[in-house]
Amino acid sequence: MFALSALVVFAQEPVTLRSDTTLVLIPVAVTDKLNRFVVGLGKENFKLYEDGKEQKITEFSGEDAPLSIGILVDTSGSMDMKLSRSRAAAREFLKTMNDQDEGFLIEFNDGVEMMHGFTNQFKELDENLDHLQPKGLTALFDALHTGLREMHKARNPRKALLLISDGGDNHSRFTGADIAGVVRDADVQIYAIGVFEPDFKIGRTKEEKSGPELLSEIATQTGGRAYPARSLNDLPALAGKVGIELRNQYVLGYSPSNKERDGSYRKVQVKVTAPPGLPALQANWRLGYTAPSQ
Repeated sequence: MFALSALVVFAQEPVTLRSDTTLVLIPVAVTDKLNRFVVGLGKENFKLYEDGKEQKITEFSGEDAPLSIGILVDTSGSMDMKLSRSRAAAREFLKTMNDQDEGFLIEFNDGVEMMHGFTNQFKELDENLDHLQPKGLTALFDALHTGLREMHKARNPRKALLLISDGGDNHSRFTGADIAGVVRDADVQIYAIGVFEPDFKIGRTKEEKSGPELLSEIATQTGGRAYPARSLNDLPALAGKVGIELRNQYVLGYSPSNKERDGSYRKVQVKVTAPPGLPALQANWRLGYTAPSQ
């Protein structure tokens, strides 16, 4: 259950989201000036643009739709003293899942291991968290690549990854540029939370120093967010906040007016108008997508 103080609710008639492969789906989170999620808005409160041209919103959902989620947990050696709170964060996130959702669990250190594939039995993912053990370096980009590839098996149109880590990559085959390209082609929101090491720490690689900034850029691109924690004790609350956001999103669907199958990246902009008499609202959305090339 969500605290009422975290939500602003407006009356809304029931709506549904039709499954259609010709649609571009844009998840949107709407908040007020107090950073409370605003639910109950209608399609008429939104305008959507692709490369500056307004698009017709043909499908709209403001209701909680099933999710396909993946949890990626950093178990590198630097996570030794942080793993207990990381487990707690993952469990707090799992509490927000519904029976119609599905999820998988990945751990990563020197390599990447699929601890449990897609399941709607979230108790099984919870149990697998007990088997996580810290060791080695951090193949973070490889873990993201594996998670995005696993999402090809997802049953639900709404997809998200939750990454729990303490810093950047220092042991991946894939580069940040590789991952940025894969993310653009994926219809997956990425959320990252963690306690990052200070930039002045001796011996940190360039990749480790730039990792948090890159994760923030990647998450923002997908309509997700990166949450740096002030302390380890903040991790569970942040993970729960991610779960609440995913449960309180709108999904806007449209068929692009640009029918060219040229593989180009299309920028998306969403504008939200508050109901009469209310202050301005803020929106967070997926910033674009890659058009099909054939």
